[in-house]
Amino acid sequence: MMTTTLLAVTVVSMLGATDTIPAMRPPAVPLVTHDPYFSVWSCDDRLTDNWSRHWTGKVNALCGLVRIDGKPFRFAGPVPKEVPAMEQRALTVDATRTVYDFEAGGVKLQVTFLSPLLPDDLDILSRPATYVTFKAVSADGANHSVQVYLDITGEWCVNEPKQEVQWGRTDFDGGTALHMGTTEQPVLAKKGDDLRIDWGRVYLALPRQEGASSRIKLADLSRDSFVKDGTLRPADAKEPRRADDAWPVLAALLDLGKTGTEPVTRQAIIAYDDEYSIELMGAKLRPYWRRGGMDASGMLAAAVKDYASLDERCAKFDKELAQKLDSAGGPVYGRMCALAYREAMAAQKLAADGDGAPVMFPKENFSNGCISTVDVIYPAGPVFLLLNTKLMAAQMKPVMDYAKSGRWKWPFAPHDLGTYPLANGQVYGGGEKTEKNQMPVEESANMILLLGAMARKDGNAEFAQQYWPVLVRWAEYLAEKGLDPENQLCTDDFAGHLAHNVNLSAKAILALGAFSQLCEATRRPDDAAKYRAMAGGMAEKWVKMADDGDHYRLAFDKPGTLSQKYNLVWDKLLGLNLFPTDVARREVAHYLKSQNLYGVPLDNRKDYTKIDWLVWSATLAEKKEDFEALIAPAYKFLMETPDRVPITDWYDTKTGKMVGFQARPVIGGLFIKAMPTP
Repeated sequence: MMTTTLLAVTVVSMLGATDTIPAMRPPAVPLVTHDPYFSVWSCDDRLTDNWSRHWTGKVNALCGLVRIDGKPFRFAGPVPKEVPAMEQRALTVDATRTVYDFEAGGVKLQVTFLSPLLPDDLDILSRPATYVTFKAVSADGANHSVQVYLDITGEWCVNEPKQEVQWGRTDFDGGTALHMGTTEQPVLAKKGDDLRIDWGRVYLALPRQEGASSRIKLADLSRDSFVKDGTLRPADAKEPRRADDAWPVLAALLDLGKTGTEPVTRQAIIAYDDEYSIELMGAKLRPYWRRGGMDASGMLAAAVKDYASLDERCAKFDKELAQKLDSAGGPVYGRMCALAYREAMAAQKLAADGDGAPVMFPKENFSNGCISTVDVIYPAGPVFLLLNTKLMAAQMKPVMDYAKSGRWKWPFAPHDLGTYPLANGQVYGGGEKTEKNQMPVEESANMILLLGAMARKDGNAEFAQQYWPVLVRWAEYLAEKGLDPENQLCTDDFAGHLAHNVNLSAKAILALGAFSQLCEATRRPDDAAKYRAMAGGMAEKWVKMADDGDHYRLAFDKPGTLSQKYNLVWDKLLGLNLFPTDVARREVAHYLKSQNLYGVPLDNRKDYTKIDWLVWSATLAEKKEDFEALIAPAYKFLMETPDRVPITDWYDTKTGKMVGFQARPVIGGLFIKAMPTP
């Protein structure tokens, strides 16, 4: 749990201890978060400061107004400008929900955005519906008349506001919904990074409740009508029209009646039905929740029916996860991960393959738009390895199937499956045509390490067994090329090619150790011994080749250099024990001496770092106080960065400014400290 006010904060740990922690001002606050196309955030200190935005930065406007005894106030959005904003008293961000507390006119209004991203329930996880719940109670003991207004614009269902939209209304079991979508409906017709969805339909649904009504109106007319007399004019707007032509909105009015000292609650649901989510090797895939034939009406009916139980389950999940995180890394670490959780989940799309099995596709947000990038799956892995390895397998399966197909001819792992949302084959570097600008050691080691971690968590290697010939090929490649890598790219490709990469070498060695464990798990004892001995011998050479006094080098041939050796974390997590314990100890001691205001640089070449790798490197620490000392600057960065976007993983450790990337799946890597060790 992460709680802030605008002045100061005392955070109560979920373990029961009270810790005074500097108030986190999130760089962006998750509101409606489900997948790369349906991910909307508040990028300001107060929900009334500006419009909510899609993770790409484009406005996805949400307007919230309230009338208290006939006097209007704003709680979301910057208009109408003449209407005063409620005082925002507090903000709480847990793993699955964001809670704003407002006060004005003698009334306290709590607005909760609940995206029930429960990792152990794939039907619920994949259901694209966020509950927006309003709870009003008297602040002064008197009774007050309270009405709440909420609208969303056509920006939620277009790539560009100039696109034409049309709308309608549908009743479902348990309520009614307004919906809007583009006239064109270009299903899976575009691919790329800085894109928003322009097919399917966005829904503003109202469960059956007293005092609820809805209309499809033009923004100014709808909002002004509510401000003036607390009504929605009876006629809906005429369609179709461009989304930016007077801004048609889906609008809801919730009359809470007389509100006293007993809280009164009303609710709306914001949902999206994309109908088809991903194209995989030419086949259009349904979202996972649609695999059995469910449609939007069925999805909304299920959402209404399930709310009470989901509210309870999410509260339990949030509390238990917070306890686990606090116990593993302390309350600051817990707050960081609470903020990161929905970002990590909403950068993925859970679909169903032709057999109805789950397949999950991460998007490489604001780096190149690739889908199922292996060196994104790798750093994102800890959140899934910690919470549900079925989701890890769902990401690995499309990549492994591609790797064993006749199309992939190289002796190393692929980099990606295409450009989101089209997973039709690698597009990065030389792709399927040449070995140019591939990441051979990087991606092969990434896949083997993740498979090894999955097998350890599951207690078996059944998933890996399905792809054994492929894995042997990759292991042999690492055996030949891994100790002293050639001039090739690694996951930190923004830094350019680097030969003799010490951290990449460590990854290859540990991957061979993990492969030895997979051999053991699949009853291949001779192979297990062979690869274990190979990895051990390579580790001994690594220690001598990389030694630079009180730390280890960036590259074997570059004395006087340094880098984070975040890949060493697997020696600990997998119980490999290939490297002497003094290696990590010396590295951590050097990190503690090398910190800037906002953390340890990735290496000596630049002042920037990666927040995921920083937490991995901190996890090497044996002492809790050393771990906390290494992540405290990253927490400070989150509080102070001037870049108001969903957490960037790549930033300058001196200025706190974003270098690049935002809202990426790799933020799931922050959860690595909570992973169990043997």
